[in-house]
Amino acid sequence: MTKSTSSVQSLPIVLFLVALLFCPTDSFAQLNERKLDTFVESVMKQFEVPGVSVSIVKDGQSVLAKGYGTKSIETGEPVDRHTLFGIASNTKAFTATALGILQEEGKLEWDNPVIDYLPSFRMSDPYVTAEMTVRDLLVHRSGLGLGAGDLMWWPPSDYDRKAIVHRLRFVPLKTSFRSAYAYDNVLYSVAGEVIEALSGQTWEEFVQTRILDRLGMTESNVLHSAAGHGANVAAPHAPVNGTLKQIAPFASDNTNPAGGINANAIDIAKWMTVQLDSGRVAVGDRLFSRATTKELWTIVTPKPISEPPDYLKATRTNFFGYGLGFNVQDYRGIKMVTHTGGLPGYVSRIAMIPELKLGVAVFTNQESGDAFNAIVNHILDLYLGASDTDWLAAYALAAANNAASAARIEAESVSARNADSVPSLMPSGYAGTYRDAWYGDVDVQFQDGQLRMMFSHTPSLVGTLEHWQYDTFLVRWDDRELRADAFVTFSLGTDGKVELAKMAAASPLVDFSFDFEDLVLKPVR
Repeated sequence: MTKSTSSVQSLPIVLFLVALLFCPTDSFAQLNERKLDTFVESVMKQFEVPGVSVSIVKDGQSVLAKGYGTKSIETGEPVDRHTLFGIASNTKAFTATALGILQEEGKLEWDNPVIDYLPSFRMSDPYVTAEMTVRDLLVHRSGLGLGAGDLMWWPPSDYDRKAIVHRLRFVPLKTSFRSAYAYDNVLYSVAGEVIEALSGQTWEEFVQTRILDRLGMTESNVLHSAAGHGANVAAPHAPVNGTLKQIAPFASDNTNPAGGINANAIDIAKWMTVQLDSGRVAVGDRLFSRATTKELWTIVTPKPISEPPDYLKATRTNFFGYGLGFNVQDYRGIKMVTHTGGLPGYVSRIAMIPELKLGVAVFTNQESGDAFNAIVNHILDLYLGASDTDWLAAYALAAANNAASAARIEAESVSARNADSVPSLMPSGYAGTYRDAWYGDVDVQFQDGQLRMMFSHTPSLVGTLEHWQYDTFLVRWDDRELRADAFVTFSLGTDGKVELAKMAAASPLVDFSFDFEDLVLKPVR
């Protein structure tokens, strides 16, 4: 095929303009910090986020570590670059890195069975028990369902980490081994036990002394429980019954390997810098090698790629999967290593573009993923020279559409309800102790004319059963901060007595870690 003379002559100009449009900037000095401040503050206002921490690293240097807004809507104290936030599942990359350090020391191999290092480890399927490797613990392909087993620790329970790992053998699998991606937390607790077995240190001791202390992350800590203490800690917030309020922090340490770290803008910059420099701490000194970086950042489990709506078209990926403690995908055609985190009142995101040696971390003390995504993508675009997306407007529309979708689903549930139906039994007929193989006992009692449900190992899961339809009830938890009301459906046997109870979240807005749907509650006769 030939081109006209005019087309050929104009081609270099066109290529120059395209390159200019999408050319990474060299340093943050070329950006306008005041404009970024204005954008962050607009995002906070749009999504009702009290406080935000932003950290940016580029070419081995921390170029921004800054706090915005307030730590608490009750006190109005400002967030600064030292303010700690719960980073939740961004902790998983620290756990994976800890295992990488042990691998480099010759204490484990990624593809050796877990039972080689933790002989008591069991899954519900003997084959999976025998074949599960250390790598498998980190990549969400075990066959467990989404969030399976999380009710053993979420909300805080009296099970310790070793008990959770032991009871994992009773959690049924949803899919065959290594056949599908489904995010889990409990296997990171197993990873924590492997670290302890091989190092002689608890996960907390190892990560504190072998990672945080080595990197000079002197203000960070490794305990969920620390979120409720200290003078410079952001308080968690969430919408409760439609109103933003300060809520209680998640305070149980039984699942720290999956999400226990609290960090700030200064310290997380050190973490991103070392990750982007293949483990180099200083000249001649490494936390881990380039080989470990490759392991952490290589996709093991592919994830489904969905087509985003037009207003989020810039987020469309060409590849998407989970490595070791990190999601690995592309952003605008460039490889990105990223993860998010979520706890009651805290959500966060870390995103790194290795080709640019660029890292961005955004921590918030409210539960708006749209807020952290808008800020992260805005900053990435500043460095990439991309300006085709107004991320505040895009994620505001996404939030509105998601809220409308959830409201529609809830309305459909109400309209489908047969409110005139009556239960098969008198209220006392549903009372009794029910037992699930992996969670344990759940009590239903008839008290003062009401049916009450109590989870024996989870003090906050106590609520009243209200008749919904037929033999289905709606349990409304006394602690309204949970935002996790659930349906309870009783099935009767041929003798007219309850032989089984199943549960399901009453709203699509309920966090997946309330894995009520995995419970199979059988009466204890």
